[in-house]
Amino acid sequence: MELPYAYKDLLCNSNAPFKKALSTVKEKITINKANLVRNLWQLMQQFLPLLPFTKHMKEALLSVIIPAYNEERAIAQVLNKVFNSLENNNIPAEVIVVDDASKDKTTEEVERFMEADPRFPIRLIRSNPNRGKGFVIRQGIMAATGQYVLVQDADHEYDPREYPRLLSPVLDGMADVVYGSRFMGGKPHRILFFWHSIGNKFLTTISNAFTNLNLTDMESGYKLFKREIIQSIYLKENRFGFEPEVTAKVARVNNVRIYEVGISYYGRTYAEGKKINWKDGFRAIWCILKYNVWDKKSFK
Repeated sequence: MELPYAYKDLLCNSNAPFKKALSTVKEKITINKANLVRNLWQLMQQFLPLLPFTKHMKEALLSVIIPAYNEERAIAQVLNKVFNSLENNNIPAEVIVVDDASKDKTTEEVERFMEADPRFPIRLIRSNPNRGKGFVIRQGIMAATGQYVLVQDADHEYDPREYPRLLSPVLDGMADVVYGSRFMGGKPHRILFFWHSIGNKFLTTISNAFTNLNLTDMESGYKLFKREIIQSIYLKENRFGFEPEVTAKVARVNNVRIYEVGISYYGRTYAEGKKINWKDGFRAIWCILKYNVWDKKSFK
């Protein structure tokens, strides 16, 4: 500890008893300072592992990426469902919310939830300007640190309680990539748009013809990847073309094992916030052709 100059001068020109007294004070301050640092470190070692945000920092099994745009009405409920599923199934995880320049209070709702519920760590990434779902998913993928990466839409169309179904094939050592299919299994499925279902099956069929896969739901918003695989893939699409692009490029990974599991689907109407439209359908056809025929750069 460095004494002020005035104390040094006094120490050098004082008599011996006074000099000895000041030395004793200096020694006690130094000792107390060392003890204080030691005690604080011991307290940190004792209590830091008990804090909610550090409980999952050691090694996240799952990175949940939530792309969001103008979802102030739904985002807190979705985050609560995600947290409940992770907690109930004892899944060590991190949650990455990427806000695509929302015009409403999506960001504020996420921040409010982060303060109110510390069960799992949330990383909030703000994208500006608005670039599209594919762009923010790519941001989330690069930020992920978990062993597996899962995309969770910021609406109520996909049920977080089904995370164990998606994780099961990879944890059993059978799969590297898992697609959740809305068209297989006996899970609940909201009845909505006829032409959307025809369009989904048409796009899946064309995609399968080029990738030589036999998926039933290429356009599914529930996809789970091993992190090293998805982070090694060179992705470019900014909007809903992400689905056919990532499917084409994952299919070219050497010896990749792709599984499908049946999931439930609670679709939204446009009045409830659904955003995909007919233009995205034509873009999906373009992406299937583009990334399977002439733009085959798949890896970084």
